[in-house]
Amino acid sequence: MLTLIFTILMFVVFGKLLIFAIKASWGITKFVVSVILLPLALIGLVIGGLITIALPLLLIIGLICFSRLAK
Repeated sequence: MLTLIFTILMFVVFGKLLIFAIKASWGITKFVVSVILLPLALIGLVIGGLITIALPLLLIIGLICFSRLAK
């Protein structure tokens, strides 16, 4: 009986830890993509001569960021 209770509680505790780890890693991933990868991709597009793609992308991302700040 104690083994069953221990097993159930162990799954509950490690399940909550797993959910917390997934949420934390998702937050870190969003931060890294928005702060590091996106500017590097835009700079790479401009250096590569694809400013016609980089400028509309920058405008769309700017509008999305501006609309989130306005809320």
